[in-house]
Amino acid sequence: MSKYWSEVVRTIEPYVPGEQPQVEGLIKLNTNENPYPPSPRVVQAVSEDVMERLRFYPDPNATELRRAIARYNHLDESWVFAGNSSDEVLAQAFMAFFQQDKPLLFPDITYGFYPVYCQLFGIETVKVPLAQDYSLGLAQYRQPNGGIIFPNPNAPTGLETCLDDIEQLLSDNAESVVVVDEAYIDFGGTSAVALLEQYENLLVVQTFSKSRALAGMRVGFAMGNPVLIEALERVKNSFNSYPLDSVAQLAATAAIEDVAYFEGCCRKVIATREATTEQLTALGFDVIPSKANFVMAKPPASLAAKSVAQLLRNRKIIVRYFDKPRIDEYIRISIGTDDQMQRLIAALTEIIKAPGSAAQ
Repeated sequence: MSKYWSEVVRTIEPYVPGEQPQVEGLIKLNTNENPYPPSPRVVQAVSEDVMERLRFYPDPNATELRRAIARYNHLDESWVFAGNSSDEVLAQAFMAFFQQDKPLLFPDITYGFYPVYCQLFGIETVKVPLAQDYSLGLAQYRQPNGGIIFPNPNAPTGLETCLDDIEQLLSDNAESVVVVDEAYIDFGGTSAVALLEQYENLLVVQTFSKSRALAGMRVGFAMGNPVLIEALERVKNSFNSYPLDSVAQLAATAAIEDVAYFEGCCRKVIATREATTEQLTALGFDVIPSKANFVMAKPPASLAAKSVAQLLRNRKIIVRYFDKPRIDEYIRISIGTDDQMQRLIAALTEIIKAPGSAAQ
């Protein structure tokens, strides 16, 4: 630690992202990236007149992108906010809505950035335990709060919360902002966007990183009542008026407009997820039902999850292991191509058949 550090820097526990190893021949199934390339329209969009655009500042309001997002979701553009990744959009939401005199509520097993933001912004929290089956148990959120946030589907479990339960939560907490983080919603879930016009306390956050294969562009967005969007704009313009570069805006606009390509990729990922779940179950894994582009899988009783993850790594297959209570018996597997998943299953079959190779 340096004497020059602020106190918050000394005490904060930063978020640890999934690793990005540069290993030839690696099957990378640890960070929930899309196994398929972006829409061909993205390539075309970023190839046309980009160099000329780069000497100018980008549109600070990402107008064309916001309009495209609004059209896709049947909203007015005043209901849309665009930012530099959903992580940054979430950070702005924490600043805009959750610095209250009552605690923020979120699940105890969830996206790891939430507690980091609370530390960074000095937000009091209450972590609400997941139910035994890893569902959110939204009835537990009927307590005084200064806001609520959760992913749907949840991360890292992949479990979806049904829209009826979310609507009841919104009704029960009409005085608080409820943020539904929908990074994985396109892989079989039902979006809470349908509830926006009924509930002015709802903010839905999504990303282009997963279902639209633009993780490298870092584009996220939020949808909500214009009163909430204005608050996000005020935070953005107090920090960085140009959060989205010109190329990212072009790429994201092209991606959301190519609906057929997007839907086709999602269908392929969903089909591969379901096939992988069946194969893992046949091998003796306990798989949490997922509506995301990953699965949480608990190895058979004779195998330790941490050891399985290491043995896969030895075979140049990277999955995610969380050394945390209640989920340390699982590995999280991102859904890759059919060929990548078959190689994963073959490796797991080999590991299971090797006596004592991944014993507890």
